[in-house]
Parts: sequence; C-alpha cells; structure tokens
Amino acid sequence: MQGASENLDRLACFTYGVGQEREGLCLLAQLGPHRIMLDCGLASLEKILLDHSQQYPAEFVFCSHAHPDHARGLLEFNRAFPEIPIYASFVTTKLLPLNWQNEPCSEIAKLCQPLPWGQSSQLAPDLSVQLFPAGHIPGAACIFLTYTSPKRTYKLLYTGDFSVSNFQLVEGLSIEALRGLAPDVLIIEGSYGTARHPHRRQQEKHLMEVLSETLANGTNILLPVPTLGLGQEILKLLRSHHKFTGRDLDIWVDGNIADACDIYLELLSQFPVSVQNFAKHQPLFWDERICPRMRRLSDRDLLNPDRPCILLSDRPVVELKKYLQTRKGAWSILIPQHPRDLFAIDPLAIFPASDAEKITVQNYLLAEHSDGRNTTQLIHNIRPQHIIFVHGSATYLADLTNLEELQNRYQLHSPRNNTLVELPLGEKFLQPAPPTQTTCEGELNELGSSITITLPNAIGSDPRWHNFADTGLVEARWQGEELVLRGISQRELLAANSESKRLVDLDCCGNCRHYKNQHCFNPSSPLYEFKVTSEGYCPVFEPALPSDRRNV
Repeated sequence: MQGASENLDRLACFTYGVGQEREGLCLLAQLGPHRIMLDCGLASLEKILLDHSQQYPAEFVFCSHAHPDHARGLLEFNRAFPEIPIYASFVTTKLLPLNWQNEPCSEIAKLCQPLPWGQSSQLAPDLSVQLFPAGHIPGAACIFLTYTSPKRTYKLLYTGDFSVSNFQLVEGLSIEALRGLAPDVLIIEGSYGTARHPHRRQQEKHLMEVLSETLANGTNILLPVPTLGLGQEILKLLRSHHKFTGRDLDIWVDGNIADACDIYLELLSQFPVSVQNFAKHQPLFWDERICPRMRRLSDRDLLNPDRPCILLSDRPVVELKKYLQTRKGAWSILIPQHPRDLFAIDPLAIFPASDAEKITVQNYLLAEHSDGRNTTQLIHNIRPQHIIFVHGSATYLADLTNLEELQNRYQLHSPRNNTLVELPLGEKFLQPAPPTQTTCEGELNELGSSITITLPNAIGSDPRWHNFADTGLVEARWQGEELVLRGISQRELLAANSESKRLVDLDCCGNCRHYKNQHCFNPSSPLYEFKVTSEGYCPVFEPALPSDRRNV
C-alpha cells in the first residue's frame, strides 16, 4: 500500500490474515493517507516486518477483543514498533494479558490504551474513531472510523467478532445503536455462514438438560473450552440454572480459565446490571459452601470422590488423561459444534482400548457468534456500500456472498490472505464477480417403500463433503417446508452402538415400542408425550417388535 499519502480519497484494505480455519485475523485498512491496522492475531509477523522494513506498517492499531486469533500478535508488534499506539476497550485492555501468561507484567500493562464506549475520539485532525459494544465476550468492540477529506467524509465499520444475542455475562450488539450508519465499507465476520441457530436461551436450556441427565446417569463430564468466553458463560449457567441451583455437585476449573474468572470478578462494574445483582447475593464463580461447589483444580487434585463431577479445562485433552483415568466411573466429553484449535483432536484417540468404553463424546451448541440470519439483519440495518467478509471458512463465506439478497444491494468481497482489496465509491453500482455457486440441482424418486435423492458428482468437490459422507448415513428432518439432510458421523455411530450394547435385554424406554425421538408415545404411560431418556422405565413397558425398528 505504497504512496498512500499521495491519494487523499483512496479506500482499500490489505489482508494479512482473514481468520479462516486456524489462522489469525489481521487487516490493514487505508482511509486516504491513513493506514489503520485492525486486529493482530497472527502467530508470526514475518510478512509485516518484511513489507515494512523501511516504514511503519500503520499509524494506529485497534484490537476488537482479547481472543488469541485477534490479539496474540500484538505483543510482538509492540516490540517491533513501540511508537505505534494500540487501542481497545477498557475491558479488553484488562483481558489481553491472558494471551501472554509468561511475559513480564510491566511490559504488557502499557501495551494497550483504553477508549470509552460511544464517544468520538480524535486520532488526527481528519480522522476519528468510536467503539460500540459487539457482544461475543466482555469488552468486544465494533470499530467505527471516520475520515474527512477535502472532497467528502468516508466511513468504515469493522465488527470484529459479534453477536446480537444476549449471553449470560455480556449483552448483545445493539442493532439500534448502529442503524443508519451507512458506512462506505463494512468489514464483518461470517463465522457461521448462512447457518441458522435456535434462540440463545434454547441453546442454554438444551445444554443444561444434557449435563443434568449425564450426571444423573453417574457419568463425569469434561468440558474442553477456551480460556476466555465460553467457559465463563457455562460456569455462570451452572451457578444460576434451576437444574443446578442447590445441587450436590463439584465443579472443577482447570488451567488459565480460573485466571480469566478472577479478572471478570475485578471488572464486575463493567458487566450488565443483572450480573452485578447476581454477584451481590452469591459468588459469581468461586464457592465451596453453596451448591454447586465451584473450585480451582490443581495438579495434586485427582478428583477421587465417588459422586460425578464437572471439569472445565483449556488444556488439551491429552494433558488431562491422568484425571480421566484415575477417577471412578465413566466420562462424557462435551465438544462445542464449532471447536477452536484447543480441542481439534479426537479425544478417543488418546486413550487405550481398555479405557474406550469409559469415554463417550457428545457435541453441543452454545454459539459464540451471530448466525446467518442475524448477520444479514445487521447488514440491512446499517446499509453499507462495500462489504468485506472475513473470519470463517472459505465455504461459509462463499455461502454468504452467494446470497441474492446481498448481491443485489451491496458490493461484496471475500478475499483470501495477502490480498489488496480496492474499494472505489461512486453512484454506479459495480458488483464484483460472484464466487462459484454452491447450490446444485438433483432428482427425487419414490420407489415403493423407499425414496432416493440423486445429486451430481460436482457436490463432492466441496471440502465439507468428506465429513458429510463419512459413514454413508444421513439424518433427515423438516425445517418448515424444507427437508434438511445431515450426515451421521462415525462418532455418533459409535456412541449409538455403545448405547445399544448397554441397553440390550433391558426393559427400558430405549427398547420400548412406544419410544421415538426421545419421547414416549404410549397413552397408558405416565410419561406420555414427555421427553425421556433411553435408560428410563415405566410399568407399562412393551418390548419393541422387529418391525418397529427402522433406520433413520
């Protein structure tokens, strides 16, 4: 981006990292003569240092929030360019040290300067910035830059990671606060593509039900979570949800998650009023008197008590092997549907065959970002001209840029790493060429007792196909007037086989002819139309006949 000072009306963005797969996010925005770095989540700054050996890479740096994929490169950047100021919200400046636990505290303390919410801060005579709460985690910010040239005013909005849903510990992004901003450029994350998720409270309810039923079966629970965000959300749920209030249960917190909890407690005045009120009546996290008990885990704790427990850890599962092997009873490992690098391995692969029957793996959804519906809603409310999609797999971002409702209204971009995106403005609508279409047409045939759906081979070129077709089995369900197909993974098959082995020859709900979709449909049963576990039992049990058993 050479010669920026010679063009007072140039808008462009260079992508050092767009946050796809396991990489970090780092963008260099140009507004006229100004270069502004948005996040620095790169594991290595080699290219930045090489490109800017003779000049500063940016005048200012902004960190949207404290997650490693947005912030881990800041310390190295500051050491290379200590004169360049780094800005973030006040809460983010307090959470950033979690990324560098072994570095000198004095160096990290002066790394980042806080900016207030909502107020316009002047960076230069012709450049200002505002921060808006983005949801996602405490301190996460949308960054709104305004540059005034002799000809006109230019506006750029960068969302960072965001969610419009209210979480347990942070309020969602306010669309009302951003409505009508009409930025020339919107840089927005697309982590979940066009996927649609249930309401946040439904997600929380389902997770609490899974945890409660698993514990009731005498099974211990391991929750691998990141250091910051998801773990604290789950801990707050366990402290406040009616299924766990007063429950005789030990919750152990391992690794750096506990350090993040301590920082949260120091920042309570920055949290929603509902959280502050909760903390006035009982501890938000640490408590050994009121059930459920919540404690830190140290290396000398081997979790020996007989009753089942919950363990949260940000360490790789392989490092927790000693706890899982020494504690009595079985373990269930719950993995988020959108895992981070920390647990991007198959936990079952690290245990010997003799322990395999003690370990089960389940998935759960507690979304940390906005889904496709809320993403498009935000876009339509703020009405940008250019949209740059970042932070998500290439296929998910392609799904968003292929949406007709966006293609018809905005100029869409989904760049790869190390790409310069020019952002010309004008009255005439210039739509970049759309990416490769991700939809395809097939045929449906009804053949007596079965139905077949035939799709062209081209769909197999999508990188998602391997996981979808892993076992050759699918699950079908209706979503309104649409039929949704989902591939069944090997993990689910193994779990189902393990479940069937445990239930064989037992007079339980799983072997009853009236048990379907986890519900009882026997009008004579007291459990009629209720959701029941497969291990349940009632006096009117009727064994399933061979004709009652069908593959889904």
